[in-house]
Amino acid sequence: MCGKHMNAKKVTFKILRYKPDVIDPPRFQTYELQADDTMTVVEGLKKIRLEQDNTLMFRHSCLHSSCGTCACMINGQPRLACITGILSLGTATIELQPLEGFQPIGDLAVDMRGFYKDISAQWSYLRAAEIADPIDVPQDVDQLVRFENCIECGVCVAACPVTGDGAEFLGPAALAATHREMIKSPDKKPELAALAGGNRGVHLCERALNCSRVCPTAVYPARHIADLRRMTDRED
Repeated sequence: MCGKHMNAKKVTFKILRYKPDVIDPPRFQTYELQADDTMTVVEGLKKIRLEQDNTLMFRHSCLHSSCGTCACMINGQPRLACITGILSLGTATIELQPLEGFQPIGDLAVDMRGFYKDISAQWSYLRAAEIADPIDVPQDVDQLVRFENCIECGVCVAACPVTGDGAEFLGPAALAATHREMIKSPDKKPELAALAGGNRGVHLCERALNCSRVCPTAVYPARHIADLRRMTDRED
């Protein structure tokens, strides 16, 4: 028997189920499965859907924290299911709920449209790439670029106490994106500063720092918000 199967343990997934007009109001349903020390939460969900309940709804894509689609509440904390090890949670029962602050569509899937409404499609999602070692840049390329760190998972929004209160706060992801765009496009600074300093902007932030603590890709939204606050304070 290989080592990973020797470490297998029985765990219970307690999942908040919801289907409009079918499983409504929402209710918890439990599933048992064997998990080894390599199995992630999203792999457990896939196993349940394949072997026990093909009606279970959840999102996943990349499986390595690049797309953000599998974010949900895991034992009360917003996390990416694809990089959260089942046994690393240290609990025999794992409670899963849809991401807080978003309208549920079905089971763990939520409507993300509100997340994107304050992040303009016209903003650049590219930044200069950090290269650790000298390399030859291809001909006709001025510099290498990469996507921004933010994977738009919504975890920071779910952790924010202000967005959780239903306030019209722009939220940590949108404000971090606003700050990045302000740095990359100085000509847009007046309009972006007005957005950040407006009635939905940085003054609503309670400086809880939850957004930076839970971010899986080290965007540190709270730091961006603090920089925006200093900018807008200087301009008042």
